[in-house]
Amino acid sequence: MLLRMSSLFLRTLRDDPADAEVPSHKLLVRAGYVRRVAPGIYSWLPLGKIVLENVTRIVREEMNRMGGQEVLFPALLPREFYEATGRWTEYGDTLFRLKDRKGVDYMLGPTHEELFTDMVKGEYSSYKDYPVTLYQIQTKYRDEARPRAGILRGREFLMKDSYSFDLDDDGLKRSYEQHREAYIRTFDRLGIQYKIVFAQSGAMGGSASEEFLAPAPTGEDTFVACRSCGYAANAEAVTTPAPAARSLDGLEPQQVLDTPDTPTIETLVNYVNEHHGMSITAADTLKNVVVSIHTPGSEKAETLVIGVPGDREIDFKRLEAALAPGEPAIFEDFDKHPGLVKGYIGPQVLKELGIRYLVDPRVVTGSAWVTGANVPGKHAAHVVAGRDFEPDGTIEAAEVRAGDPCPRCGSPLSIDRGIEIGHIFQLGRKYADAAQLDALGPDGKPIRITMGSYGIGVSRAVAVIAEQAHDSLGLVWPREVSPADVHIVGTGKENQVEVAVQLAEELSSRGLRVLVDDRPSVSPGVKFKDAELLGIPTIVVIGRGLSQGVAELRDRATGEKTEVPLTELADRVSATAS
Repeated sequence: MLLRMSSLFLRTLRDDPADAEVPSHKLLVRAGYVRRVAPGIYSWLPLGKIVLENVTRIVREEMNRMGGQEVLFPALLPREFYEATGRWTEYGDTLFRLKDRKGVDYMLGPTHEELFTDMVKGEYSSYKDYPVTLYQIQTKYRDEARPRAGILRGREFLMKDSYSFDLDDDGLKRSYEQHREAYIRTFDRLGIQYKIVFAQSGAMGGSASEEFLAPAPTGEDTFVACRSCGYAANAEAVTTPAPAARSLDGLEPQQVLDTPDTPTIETLVNYVNEHHGMSITAADTLKNVVVSIHTPGSEKAETLVIGVPGDREIDFKRLEAALAPGEPAIFEDFDKHPGLVKGYIGPQVLKELGIRYLVDPRVVTGSAWVTGANVPGKHAAHVVAGRDFEPDGTIEAAEVRAGDPCPRCGSPLSIDRGIEIGHIFQLGRKYADAAQLDALGPDGKPIRITMGSYGIGVSRAVAVIAEQAHDSLGLVWPREVSPADVHIVGTGKENQVEVAVQLAEELSSRGLRVLVDDRPSVSPGVKFKDAELLGIPTIVVIGRGLSQGVAELRDRATGEKTEVPLTELADRVSATAS
């Protein structure tokens, strides 16, 4: 492959786009790889399309290597497939919904579990047909409320989704592990630094679930890691080690305290310590947060109260994951519940009010708290779980902090941010049950198929690589995804450009992918800046050294420069770039 910059459809920019927030967005636009069409919607220019195709090729090769078979579904999907599983409403506002001229409901596909299941049901009927893994690489659509960060979080994106179909749970586990290994090979080849973390299945359903996260300061996912035992999990999936339950014998009786003007945890702690002779911290208080859960398909919202230690805030991502597919929101209409006094809510009256009460795992039987007394200006001390109130269950909704104990070994956890690049699920039989996907067994009895679901954000992977592989000068592509192996710069004089083109043709004939800057009227300074911005891994400069019979060979990643005799140049570049 030989690309000439004199004819390449490319324009680089000196300044960052005004709407760019993260490095990948800035650099991919400035280097002429993508261009914005609308919020969350981008076009791919020639060099960007090459990078996208290289990532797609690697994903496809590893899926084929593990035995996956590629199919392709439409992006425009009829409503009825998603009604059967409840996801027409479950997905909420993230769906692009539309009607045809006859008023029939359609959607632009965000994911295709239902279609895969229906296809297999239509083609396979015997246990002898299984197991099978099918996949597609296709454009998906989600109406993100806040599309941001360029192609990292868009409304239209390219994704690989695959699905395994097995006769039993042991087969599902094998398929899951095969995908896991294929993902490891894929991301290793893409040159992405990543972490495999436990995750929540959420609206997808299923049991085992892991995410592949690329550590990045700009990531929207928070994950924890333990340096002692290797445990890692998305913050939404972190479990809180619960302390041991305590005996109720001999505990102090509940005591109502006057606490005027103390609607916050901070004011409460200060007042109680100063006026009631106590010595408590925020961690000794029980904060009760009222939320409403809008269950898909139900017009009426359920009111819940969530109890967490007062030194913790509610993490609504964790709350949503724990209650999926609910859509929680802070509930403020206290007039509907006169027994709830804003700023002074306690759990003592929730049972008689008919309000469900879920607590943090740290709230165990025998634990005593300072909490609201359900009376304006009053709190209660020594409110004991299991004696003064009975929770309806526990919930993982409190924020996770650095230093919290590892649920596996108890060592302190660290917290980092990452970008999700892949997610694997053991779905089980949720979608097979909805579609009644069975195979006739050897005894003639039906066997309900069990499924796995596995996704890779293909276009997102391009942005993730750019997030991790750049410096102050521009992009630094790993060779296997780079739009070219070699970027040859003829610095300006006619003979220098001629030699650059000759070298490019020679290297191209040897099977290398070559980009040559043969623009005759562009200054050497601009050419050098473009070469650094575009990020091709090997740069060759045909410049002033030409009169001495040498050229400069640069490594884009390390910045190392070497003078090489022209007679050895093609061989040296071939060896470096192969």
